[in-house]
Amino acid sequence: MTVYILKRLFAGILSLFVLITITFFLMHTVPGGPFSPAEERKIQPSILKKMEEKYGLNDPIHVQYINYLKNLLKGDFGISFKRLGTTVNELIYRGFPVSAKVGAVAVITSLLVGIPLGIISAIKRGSWADWACMAFATIGISIPSFVIAVLILYLFAVVLKLFPTFGLTTWKHYVLPVAGLSLGPIAYIARLTRSSMLEVMCQDYIRTAKSKGVHDFFVITKHALKNAIIPVVTYLGPLVAVLLTGGFVIERLFSIPGIGRDFVSGISDRDYSVILGMTIFFGTFVILANIIVDILYALIDPRVKIDK
Repeated sequence: MTVYILKRLFAGILSLFVLITITFFLMHTVPGGPFSPAEERKIQPSILKKMEEKYGLNDPIHVQYINYLKNLLKGDFGISFKRLGTTVNELIYRGFPVSAKVGAVAVITSLLVGIPLGIISAIKRGSWADWACMAFATIGISIPSFVIAVLILYLFAVVLKLFPTFGLTTWKHYVLPVAGLSLGPIAYIARLTRSSMLEVMCQDYIRTAKSKGVHDFFVITKHALKNAIIPVVTYLGPLVAVLLTGGFVIERLFSIPGIGRDFVSGISDRDYSVILGMTIFFGTFVILANIIVDILYALIDPRVKIDK
């Protein structure tokens, strides 16, 4: 187990290094820069030059890259080019708890709704319940989350006025963002659970349990669900990472002060430090989440030999 974790950590660090390198050079390849709009505001070239000197943007690209890596090794993500006196570390420190709260509620909601829907659809195969669950799942997967978010925002906040349109102060503020974030994962988890349950329910040990007179409830919860849940656990890694680190468009849409909103603002402002810092933070989270899920996968299914 220890060797396996060390190998995964090494692979994760290597992947992170490649991610940093590609993101850094791609970002500097795109035309324009953090202070390009300064030309539109007719800022004097001398002032623009001083601003670029201050942030090291006039150094050769390889010098900027090496300096960034050196600072990164110290845990310094740099200074925001657009928010004076604000570091990227401060943005992450301030925004991540907010994103994590919304994301955690969305993950729990996805599991609590998606898994039962998949089970109902599997045990009621061919019925109207199965049809309704799969129709919901198909819609949830087909429509992008930001489109769903706009629709529910208009319906429940603007038309019906049941929930607030922005902010995050009461439980009502969580309903629409969580719904926008979790509808897609609910649909995917429901389909995963259904297909896995249908496969497991055909196994001999399930028939044996039924022939011994075990109640259907215990056959499903004690025998079938344990194995059927494995694909869902595999999906949890990227899901948790994506939802906890902020639904970028959702946070922007509902004015939630999380890191997703800061990331979107950083892209539109061409704020190199924010884009890189958020990307590295997000990448680290995805890698760690996948390592944890792989370990859980092996613990749930003893047939998996992770030492190999």
